[in-house]
Amino acid sequence: MKRLNQNLNSAYIEAMNRLNGRHARERIVAYVESYDDVFFWSNLLRPLETPKHYFEVMLPSRTSLCKGKKIALANELGPRLGRCMIACVDADYDYLMQGATLTSREVCTNPYVFHTYVYAIENFQCYAPALQNVCVMVTLNDHHLFDFEDFLRLYSVTIWPLFVWNIWCYRYGRYHQFSMLDFYHIVQLGQLNYYHPEQTIEHLRHLVNAKVSRLQKQFPEGRSTWKPLREELLSLGLTPETTYLYMRGHDLFDGVVSPLLGGLCELLRREREREIRRLAEHNVQMQNELSAYQNATASIEEMLRKHTQYVQCPQYLRVQDDVRQLIQRMENEADTLPAPSVPQLHPDADSEERLPKESSSGCPDNHSDPKADNHPEHRPKYRTDRSSHPSNGAHQSHNAHQTKKNGNGGRKKKR
Repeated sequence: MKRLNQNLNSAYIEAMNRLNGRHARERIVAYVESYDDVFFWSNLLRPLETPKHYFEVMLPSRTSLCKGKKIALANELGPRLGRCMIACVDADYDYLMQGATLTSREVCTNPYVFHTYVYAIENFQCYAPALQNVCVMVTLNDHHLFDFEDFLRLYSVTIWPLFVWNIWCYRYGRYHQFSMLDFYHIVQLGQLNYYHPEQTIEHLRHLVNAKVSRLQKQFPEGRSTWKPLREELLSLGLTPETTYLYMRGHDLFDGVVSPLLGGLCELLRREREREIRRLAEHNVQMQNELSAYQNATASIEEMLRKHTQYVQCPQYLRVQDDVRQLIQRMENEADTLPAPSVPQLHPDADSEERLPKESSSGCPDNHSDPKADNHPEHRPKYRTDRSSHPSNGAHQSHNAHQTKKNGNGGRKKKR
């Protein structure tokens, strides 16, 4: 037996919108994977609202704290989606799998499931052009000590061949031999020299080439399918320079970007503190300024999750374009719908037969049938109140004269 909330679908939301009137804004419910995603998808969807439509971001389950794409798409939510009920999920590897699994098929083919294209929201938060602003938010120091864009570009190009092998193993069911965790153990950053980052890239290239050689020997059948897979990934929008956006988000967040920002933000903090010590006129002022500065700084993880400097990322704009096309289709369908017609009352055949015929003068022809005039129903009804008749006065005077003549008021004499 179905629960009542299992009957909530897009048609139900659309019917609720109609109850608000034709000129009211239509609500589009957007289900997300967890409460951590509400802020991201709200910022993405809010600029796309129109005078006719608005979004409401919700969790798929109000009875548990379960997270993940399976919760957002399971429990028969997929068939219940529609123009007024959509699902917003992380792409993970499902976008790159292109229908190789059931979840991937649902993500790639359902027009009401919108995904991030990159692996997860964490990949947007680690967008290279935004990392300098994150450093400023953390340390309140705008000194450019490191080129994040160039480093992550070299990092992505270096791990690209191994990344294609990882996708190959998941595409052909060999992920037990080379999983995401195995990939992470190779590509995570160790010691980083901020003044000579090319040394870190060279060490990483050595590890990647060694693993690729072992995979080629372990899977000789991949020689004929690895290159076609690489070309397919390129056609999906991936490039060797942006590989970091498509690796697992938590691995990028915890194993690459956080360590990278950690050491750099520490250098910027020390630089700011040295400046405060140098400019302070006395010890009390120095202690007050140092205390105020330390209270004003924030943690790296907090600023990475709260910033929104990734809104110009091409993949982010691509997601917005997909949602914008949905809204455009809905508005076009609403414009092409015919206006509701007012039903006209038509007399039935029997009533038409009972209606009197009209003559050429436009009046009902009641005298067309002479027999109809003699019928009791068609005879004219005269008023029975004689007080209003013109001859009533003469008739009453005649009766009064007869009464006087008889002398007894018209009553019979007693014998």
